[in-house]
Amino acid sequence: MKIDNKRLCIYPKDIQRITGKSYRQSIRMLQNIRKELNKLQNELVSIEEFCQYTSLKIEQVEPLIIG
Repeated sequence: MKIDNKRLCIYPKDIQRITGKSYRQSIRMLQNIRKELNKLQNELVSIEEFCQYTSLKIEQVEPLIIG
C-alpha cells in the first residue's frame, strides 16, 4: 500500500511555479504572508494560508506543488 505524501507548507519555488514571479519576488511574498499572519521568520507558511492570502483555490494550487 503506497501512502500519498503531501506537503503542508509552501516554498518559494512553489510560489514561483504558481505565480510566474521570480524566485526573489516569491521570497518577498512569503515574507509578506508571514508578516500579515504575525509569524516569526523561521515559521513555515501552509498551503492553505497561501491560498487565503492570494485568493486562489486550493484545488488549483495543489497540482502545481512540487514533490
